[in-house]
Amino acid sequence: MREYFLYFLAVNLLAFCLFGLDKWKAIHGRWRISEKTLLLSALSGGFLGAFLGMHYFHHKTRHKKFVYGVPAIGTLEIAASLFAILAG
Repeated sequence: MREYFLYFLAVNLLAFCLFGLDKWKAIHGRWRISEKTLLLSALSGGFLGAFLGMHYFHHKTRHKKFVYGVPAIGTLEIAASLFAILAG
């Protein structure tokens, strides 16, 4: 159980930081992090970090792919987690 917690902590921290880094790169005209990478960071279990990063950094909050996609990923991940817990 500890390994799962550490994994989710790390992946959420990574997702949060990726959104912040991409926002910084956008402001400074640098090479950007791909939308695919940002969404994969959410899909790999980091939806909460991605969601918080979107709103904390005000980044990708006008893109429907992110506004609807990240919460949808979160809903699926919560459902899968509950199913795994209940299935035993």
